[in-house]
Amino acid sequence: MSERYSRQTIFKPIGPAGQQQISEAIVTVIGCGALGSAIAETLTRAGVGEIHLVDRDYVEMSNLQRQQLFTEQNAESMEPKVAAAEKRLKAIRSDVDLFTYLDNVSPTLMERLASISTLIMDATDNFETRLLINDAAAKYGKPWIYGACVGGSGVVFPFIPGASACFRCLLPVLPAANETCDIAGIISPAVQVTAALQCAEALKWMTGNKENMRKKVHHFNLWENEQADIGISRIKNEDCETCGKQPVFPELASAVNHSYAVLCGRDAVQVLPDPKRPITLDDAEKIGVRLNAAMKRTPYFVEMQVFDRRLVLFGNGRLLIHGIRDVSEGRKLYHQLFG
Repeated sequence: MSERYSRQTIFKPIGPAGQQQISEAIVTVIGCGALGSAIAETLTRAGVGEIHLVDRDYVEMSNLQRQQLFTEQNAESMEPKVAAAEKRLKAIRSDVDLFTYLDNVSPTLMERLASISTLIMDATDNFETRLLINDAAAKYGKPWIYGACVGGSGVVFPFIPGASACFRCLLPVLPAANETCDIAGIISPAVQVTAALQCAEALKWMTGNKENMRKKVHHFNLWENEQADIGISRIKNEDCETCGKQPVFPELASAVNHSYAVLCGRDAVQVLPDPKRPITLDDAEKIGVRLNAAMKRTPYFVEMQVFDRRLVLFGNGRLLIHGIRDVSEGRKLYHQLFG
């Protein structure tokens, strides 16, 4: 085994055999923000053989306080997070098999990734995407490592199909509206601890140390110096649509997640493209020229300022409309521009 991983292989629970298992693993990371960038770097350095990284967003200055893969240059050029992450991760380890997806996580993509993955790492920021991960993981019998953080606190739990209640079982006891980093803020140490705990669970699974994985939901608050472990075995729902006796995996059956959606923690509406009517970067540029709009084009997107709104259209036709939180307003503006 390479000298590169010598300090990891002399750790007895891993050893050379465990390192070989890590090198053969395929890990999907959903999200490339604070948690996702920390997780992706940790797993790349640990020697994971193949990593799939999914994120729909680009780098902004407000990300740099806690999203460790990105630089001021990435933010100034509004580089997609997966593109910036790919360069940095390849610089860290050139032999990693890295696949990136600048896209919304659709049921189709989630199923495809779940079917090939050893495990799935949650680095997203909303219940809807986690329900999608939960359904795909249950359908294909793959574990996923839940992680969330805000302020100075974080929560981690490894969901292993058949071994515990699933995420959908927890929904009745989870809050209807969570605090977000945009509202409550966040400190970088909370991100690093959450990501480290998630990666520890991932290493246990990949190296066959499943008996050492957490059996309870772990919650910590670094600022208040508090932590707690909460059992969830009693809340398993036998009629759960995901892990019950007759699972139907409702999130996977839904159409490409809703065409219009308000992004969590952002004053922005996202519009997903109609597969039968794709809108290209050239289309967006022509409209911008026609409207005499302030505009910027990169290999990944066209950004323009129209009708007092900032719009970003990506190469796959996905559109972000900044400065609004009303879906109907977003739909109206979309049709004004593209018919």
